[in-house]
Formats: sequence, C-alpha cells, structure tokens
Amino acid sequence: MSSPKSRVLRTTHLPPVPEMPADARTDRSKWFLCVDDGRQWWEYRPDAKEPQSDIDRFWLGQLAEDDGTLPAPQSVAGAVRNSMQFLTRLQTESGHWAGEYGGPMFLIPGLVIAWYVTGRSETLLPAPYRIELVQYLRHREVQPDGGWGIHIESPATVFGTALNYVALRILGVPAHDPVCERARKVLHSLGGATGIPSWGKFWLAVMNCYGWNGLNPIPPELWLLPYTANPIHPGRMWVHTRMVYLPMSYIYARRLSAEAHDPLVQALRSELYVEPFDSIRWSAQKFNVCAVDRYVPQSSFGKLAWTVIGMYEAVHSTWLRDWAVDHVRQLCFNEDDNTEFLDLGPVNKALNIIVAYHAAPVADFMWLASDGMRMNGTNGSQLWDTAFIVQAAAEAQIVTEYPETSTKALAFLDACQIKRDAPFETYRQQAKGAWPFSNRQQSYTVSDCTAEGLKATLMLQNALGSKRVNKRRLQDSVDVLLSMPNRDGGFASYEVIRGPAWLEALNPAEVFGKIMIEYSYPECTTSSVLGLMAYTKYINDAYRTKEVTRTNHCAVKFILKDQRKDGSWYGAWGVCFTYAGWFAVESLVAATGATYATSDALRRACAFLVAHQREDGGWGESYKACEVGEWVEHPQGSQVVNTAWALLALLRAEYPDEAVIRKGVDLLLRRQLPNGSYRQEGIEGVFNKNCMISYPNYKLYFPMWALARYANTYRDPKVVEDAVRGRRVA
Repeated sequence: MSSPKSRVLRTTHLPPVPEMPADARTDRSKWFLCVDDGRQWWEYRPDAKEPQSDIDRFWLGQLAEDDGTLPAPQSVAGAVRNSMQFLTRLQTESGHWAGEYGGPMFLIPGLVIAWYVTGRSETLLPAPYRIELVQYLRHREVQPDGGWGIHIESPATVFGTALNYVALRILGVPAHDPVCERARKVLHSLGGATGIPSWGKFWLAVMNCYGWNGLNPIPPELWLLPYTANPIHPGRMWVHTRMVYLPMSYIYARRLSAEAHDPLVQALRSELYVEPFDSIRWSAQKFNVCAVDRYVPQSSFGKLAWTVIGMYEAVHSTWLRDWAVDHVRQLCFNEDDNTEFLDLGPVNKALNIIVAYHAAPVADFMWLASDGMRMNGTNGSQLWDTAFIVQAAAEAQIVTEYPETSTKALAFLDACQIKRDAPFETYRQQAKGAWPFSNRQQSYTVSDCTAEGLKATLMLQNALGSKRVNKRRLQDSVDVLLSMPNRDGGFASYEVIRGPAWLEALNPAEVFGKIMIEYSYPECTTSSVLGLMAYTKYINDAYRTKEVTRTNHCAVKFILKDQRKDGSWYGAWGVCFTYAGWFAVESLVAATGATYATSDALRRACAFLVAHQREDGGWGESYKACEVGEWVEHPQGSQVVNTAWALLALLRAEYPDEAVIRKGVDLLLRRQLPNGSYRQEGIEGVFNKNCMISYPNYKLYFPMWALARYANTYRDPKVVEDAVRGRRVA
C-alpha cells in the first residue's frame, strides 16, 4: 500500500508574475494571421510596417461593412455571388478558410494553470497573448453582475467564475481590480469554490487551492485492464472523455501541485472560499456541486461506483500504481507524437503539457478577435468550413467562376486528407483515408468530416476536370466510412460505439451530458450517407457497392426511427432542431428519392419547421433548446444561420408553398451587408448538450447556400429595394 503525497511543481523559483495594468493593450494593427499547410496561428509583430490582410482586419473587426466594392444584387444569384466574392477575400494561402472555434469558458484557465506550474515559458504564452487573454476575459464577463459561465452566453457558474478568476490572478490582474471584485462577489454568493464541478476541482488541486482528497479518484490502473471483452476499459469510452482522463489520471496519481507556500497560492486560498481554507473537510466535497452548475443528476449507481473506487484508492499497491503511471505517461507521449503535439483538443493539450513538462507551442489553439484572445475548442475548423463553402459554391454553380479559389481549396483538401493510421497506440479509429475536423496534423478521424471532405473533393475535381486526389485515396475514404456504422445503422462522431450504455451512469463530469460513450447522430449519419452516395455518383466504379447500399439502407432506417413524433430531430452538434432537421431531410431525399408529396416523414419535418417560422420570415433558436431538448425561441429573434438551415431543408424536401420560403429568403436578403457578409448573431454550435461553441463562419456560407438553392429552384428571381420592407424578392 502507498500513501499518495503531492509532488511539488516548483512555482516560487521564478519572480512573481508582474501586475497587469487595467489599461494593458496590444496594438491590434500589428497582429497577423499566419498559415502553413493547414495550420493557423496569430503572430504579434510590434515593428511591422506591412499592412494587414483582409483576413486579419475582418477577424479583428476592422473591415468595413460597405467598402463600395460590390454592386447591389439585382437577383438572388447576385446576392449569392456577393457572398462568394466576400469569401474569396477570406481564403488563406493554404487554401482553407480560417476562423474562430471558441465559446467554452473553461479552456483558458486550464492552459494558464499549466503555463504557471510548468515554468511560465514565454514560448508557451508570450506576453502579447497574455494581454489579449485578459482582454477577452474582461470582455466576456457576465453583465451586469460579473463572473463567467460555462460558455459565452451562459449565466455565471461556479465552474466558469472560479477558474477564470484564477486565470486572471495568474496573469497578473490584482484582487482589487473591479473585474475580480465582482467575480468574488458572485462566487461567494454561490457558496464559494467548494461547489465547483469535478473538472474545476481538478484544476484547483493542481494549483494547490483544493484538496486532492476532495476529488473522486482517477485511477491510472484502469488503463492496465485487458481491452477485449472489458466494458470499462477507457479505450471503450468516447474519445474526448478518455483523452482527457488519461493525463488526468497521471497527474492525479502523482498529486502534482503548485507549491503551497507560493504567495499567489496562499492568496487564492483566501479569495476563493467563504470559509477558511484550512477548515474545509475536503473528503466531504467530492459530490458537492453547486446547483447552478450541475447538468447531469448524480446517479446512485455512479455514487456507489466512485465510493468503491475510492476504497481501492486507499489501499492500492505501490508497484501496480507505478506500472500504471508509466503506461499512462507513455500513452500521453503517444498522443503527442501521433498529432505533432496538437493533441485531440485544448483540454488534453493543457494536461499533456503538465505530464510531459514541456513548453510545446499552443498557438494553433489561440484565436484573436475584436474582443481579445480565446482558446479554440480544437486547433481550428479548417476542413469543416472549407468543405461546406465548396459545396455551397457547387450548388450555386459558380465553382469555375472562381478558378483560383477553387484550385486552392482543392489543394488544401488534398493536403488535409490523412494518409496513414496513427503510428502509436492510443485506441484510435482507422485513420488512413479520413478527413479530420481541422487539419491533417491533428489526424483524428471524424465520420462527418470524412464524408464532407470526400464530397467537396469530388465536386471540385468534377468541376475542374482534376484528378489530384486519385481513386485509391478516394476509396480509402469509402473504407473509413464503411468501418463506422453502428449496430443501429447510424454513425457516431469519431468512432463506432464501443462501450455499453450503462457506462453513462458513471459520468464523472457533472456539467456535460452523454460523454461516456459514442452515440449515433442524424447529422453524422446524413453526412456519411451523402459521402458514400457522392463517391458512387462521381466515380461509379462499383467499389464495395453492395456494402454501400446496405449501409445507406440501414442509415435511413436509423434516421426515420430517430425522428420525433412532432417531425423534428434533435441536434447534437448545432443549435438545434433546424440544424439536425436540415441534415436529416437531405439524407432522406437523397437516399430514398422521397419528397414532401410522397413521404409522411418529410411532411412532418416540414410542418415542424413551418410551425416555428417567425413573423419576419426567419427562424431563431436559443441555445437553451440544446439543454432542455425542446424548441426554445431565441430572445433576439430570427437568426440568419437557423433561417438558412430551415430553408435548405424545406427546399430539399420540395415544400410546395413558395410564400413560406420566400419570406425566409427575404430575411436573408435584408440582412446581407453591402460587402456580401452578415453580422454575427447568436452562438451556433453545441457539444454534450450543455456547452455551446462558436461557428462564426456559418453566417458567411449557409445563407449563401440557401439563397443558391432558392435561385436554382425558382429560376433566380429578381431582387428589389423596398423602402418599407427592405431588400426582397420581386
């Protein structure tokens, strides 16, 4: 038996972080977005004399909405071309479209804590980054009372408030700064940091501001269990869950913490709690989660399981723990090596920095905008955005009108395809032939990204007469997709479902839903079906035809079964019912040839959408719909992205009432800016039901796509300027 002792991460051998003045700023005209082979990062050049690009100025909020470069559209197709003209200005030299993928408010603190306890490297977080991180946290403070939520539109929570408070203090913001004073008031009104959810408990323990015995155990020995026929092996969990708890288990087993006598640690101990730090009985805090934070109710089975695991933790053997720790550490190194140190996402990236005690750059994850610098939810959404922009242009039949743009996009898609399986073991899905969400270097297979990448590549090569991506590589993509259907016929995100459903009762992260295993989703299923059908359409070489047919048949059955009685589908990756509804309708029409006139499922889907059209012709869903699983109107009214998704679905289903569709089209026409873009509205994406994430490029291409489909369907009607109603279809 061993008695775990904290292993100190030295934090007092360096001078204290200097206080950051409240007026600390960088010169925004000296920031430049850099790209290389699909990677993207922001660089500060204080002595630069060169002008910024349109890309730089757009994301920093400095690009004019009306620069006089585009004519007012005379038809719907003209509005489409204006959107495409604007998008050509934002394409990077790598051929992809760059963009933010922020929104969650628990990412920056993990990175900042990792930076602090591993030596405060300038390489990891240079001073200009730190200044802009503080600006972002100031900007994203919940108004008017202060604090932070789990995401940028969330009310204040203990999770968001405590962790971002710690981040600000580490970055040099003093306790007497008004933003910190307001945050402490909010935090204390919620009962202090003892009620922080488990991920927050973990990060505070790393800072030595929370007792390790106040966490439910994270035993690394689970990784030593046999994988075959073992339902609780971590390799059977959802990939994000296992890749977060992998490094967590190492840090937990070694009890890695900042030095207790660090003056900042001592200050935080007095600031985060409503009672004296030394009086807190940490073992009583394991299941203490503030009501405002908890999304998943604590299950009796889960509580019993964690109690039993806690009993093991009290008696585990030293040799077994050491063996497990060494094995886990090697798996963390494997993750770094497989992904060129990008890792799956920002949470395990920050954790792996502590495990390896290195200062590998994190710039790929950092995104600068007019409100400061945030940490993205991955190292970008390069493939995802690029593939959809290509498909929107293809539907508009303008690919060949923009040969340079199209050729560069194809070059990116070629470079972005993953050419090999992961060389080092981390229980990964087949990767050779897949497309990732971001770039090739990150290297994780994603079902819908593979399908969207395949579709976009086929469309471009067909339009351009190119064979840049050869048939064997396209077949590799088909192989990946055919390896991914689940038993229910649906497709999950990164892998097939590997674990039993009852594992969800062990969900240790109280703020997220459905994180323990993979699930089939109508969005991923639709993309996969359409990807396989695109291969058949464009290549038509009978490659694995029977398997493709069988897979698509089973997928359609899943999508029909997943439809709710009211005609809707719940969106697991976008907000919310308009998103999933668009996907589901696309696959039902493409795979079965059904239309509104011939399909009850499509009639019910259309009826659901039409019932939620607003008076101004648009659709608007609040992110709360993702949380509660029912339609919730957006408090700010119609949203262009929701409207575009609804229109794409209605048009694909051949909904017969053009007046309904035209009202939505008019809204998109009215809101298009003179430069062809749209203003940012509500947050667009979601993961694990309770955390929202930003897809700001959606507003640039989904309205364009919907307008293109309308123009094709209704012979490109003219557009007029109405003094009362604004721009509209004639």
